[in-house]
Amino acid sequence: MSESTPHILIVTSRYYARIAEELEHGVADTLREADATYDVIEAPGAFEIPAIIALAAEAAEYDGFVALGCVVRGETSHYDYVCGECARGIMNLSLAGVAVGFGVLTVENQDQAWVRADRTQKNKGREAARACLNMVTLQKHFSDVDLDD
Repeated sequence: MSESTPHILIVTSRYYARIAEELEHGVADTLREADATYDVIEAPGAFEIPAIIALAAEAAEYDGFVALGCVVRGETSHYDYVCGECARGIMNLSLAGVAVGFGVLTVENQDQAWVRADRTQKNKGREAARACLNMVTLQKHFSDVDLDD
């Protein structure tokens, strides 16, 4: 982990490739503006994102993580399981002290996803990157606090 320049891992599920790429561009633009460095790794699906982040967090190479992907509601309950378990996994990591920005879109259709991913519209990639960077800053702040004073 770095002393001053945050080093971030972007973990992306590319099931909806165009949407994932746009989210990634939003994250990358924001990280570059913040002078952060980053790597990108592909997850097989949104369900696997928390496990990949947990493995990477153990390696202690990264200051924070951005989870990206898109889950579109279908005709079965699969959507509910994938969305719920992905979000729960990310929350568990956050509560364990891992700095994570959550950028996995959970939508009814691909049109909704595009509006949220598009850098000229809602730019949820930017929001996820900002959340990650804020958590990295807060993590550093609290690790620097001397409880004996």
